[in-house]
Amino acid sequence: MFSKVLVANRGEIAVRILRALREMDIRSVAVHSDADRAALHVRMADEAVRIGPAPASESYLRGEAIVEAARRQGAEAVHPGYGFLSENAAFAQLCADAGLVFIGPPAEAIRRMGSKTEARRLVRDAGVPVVPGTEQAVATFAEAAPVAESCGYPVMLKASAGGGGKGMRRVDGPLELEAALRDASSEAERAFGDGGVYIEKLIERPRHIEIQILADHHGACVHLGERECSIQRRHQKVIEECPSPFVTAHPELRHAMGEAAVRAARVSGYANAGTVEFLVDQDGRFYFLEMNTRLQVEHPVTELVTGFDLVKLQLKIAAGGRLPFSQPDIGWRGAAVECRIYAEDPDNQFFPSPGRITYLTRPTGPGVRLDSGVYEGYTVPVEYDPLLAKMAVWAETRDEAIARMVRALDEYSIDGIKTNIGFFRQILLDPEFRAGRLHTGFIEEFFRRRGTEPQADPDVEAVAALVAALHLKNIAAAPPGRTNGVRWTSAGRERLLR
Repeated sequence: MFSKVLVANRGEIAVRILRALREMDIRSVAVHSDADRAALHVRMADEAVRIGPAPASESYLRGEAIVEAARRQGAEAVHPGYGFLSENAAFAQLCADAGLVFIGPPAEAIRRMGSKTEARRLVRDAGVPVVPGTEQAVATFAEAAPVAESCGYPVMLKASAGGGGKGMRRVDGPLELEAALRDASSEAERAFGDGGVYIEKLIERPRHIEIQILADHHGACVHLGERECSIQRRHQKVIEECPSPFVTAHPELRHAMGEAAVRAARVSGYANAGTVEFLVDQDGRFYFLEMNTRLQVEHPVTELVTGFDLVKLQLKIAAGGRLPFSQPDIGWRGAAVECRIYAEDPDNQFFPSPGRITYLTRPTGPGVRLDSGVYEGYTVPVEYDPLLAKMAVWAETRDEAIARMVRALDEYSIDGIKTNIGFFRQILLDPEFRAGRLHTGFIEEFFRRRGTEPQADPDVEAVAALVAALHLKNIAAAPPGRTNGVRWTSAGRERLLR
């Protein structure tokens, strides 16, 4: 096992990984930008290294700086968390070339599954069902038009090189196609440096259901069941649960989707933790969507239901260990629900709400888990994704888990900034949600049923610029940072975590 690991991330996922390292008696190194010098992950780590100014492009996305920090501090491995460089094949290879273990899949597996078009070809050849569409990116309207006609409108344009809703456009008819193709390609180029766009048949009112897989370097590969991730805003998940209420009602689907996910992992040469995502139509037919070659934000619900610690398993696999169980050993008990707590205003188009947290109370009690990256007095920076925490609950049944989550949300109070806590209460109490009638357009439909117009999809870059302009002068100065390599004492940690 490793003696020291560098965590190449920030926020709640960095804290989550640091806690696993401490429990495994592995020393930790955090990295941070200037904006994060007082962040919780920096204070919790055994050592911390500044890697650049606030913009992610000058800090958390600087692979060479992260590798140099790992080598300088004597780390043997790098855990990328999720986001930033976690699905960057070049960074995984950079770590390997520097003699560092990348705690994730091999670089070649990331490359194969990172290209949405190549991933579709690979899994289709392995017998995994895919949504009808192109096998290669389309560059012109002349190329796109006959494909869209053959699929049948509506269709979806998607960026070949990425996800998260960027470079994605719905097209309902041929008159919309040319402008949508131009806009999707331009957005994909800005987001991923690759303007390639492919076409898929649009599945109406689909469920988004994903399968967690684990594979070691000795040929073993298993799945840990499914997560229902259909509650999304702007194509990003906000509420997840395990198991899916739909799959629970159709248990044969878990076996079929699990086997398909394992086939997809094997054909890509996968090792470590990963997730295969599917769209499921109203009749229960499932189609490969993409593979996330990293740990997922929503991994806690799988941990609560299966009893496995995915981060510790990632570390053991990366160190060369074998999976300590096989498929027949895996079972699922109870139900878990997770809410992603963001600094944002649901009543104002989910506009980001950075600023200083003036008061914070956390929910507690049986079956409540809070993965958080903030504390009272912390200033939420404008430069990064505004995810504050993930709250997950477990109970014997789905109804009990929903009731527990509502109770926990009632006890969760954050002042000084806007959050989506109240919005989650409304969703969880909605009769359609409680009945399990979920689909990826649920939130938009929820607003319409409330008599409120669906939320617009603001330009993310414009939002970030405006938020910075509005808030930067008013953000309280953060406490002094720490110097590179300084180790915090246990007493210092205890003062912080009280």
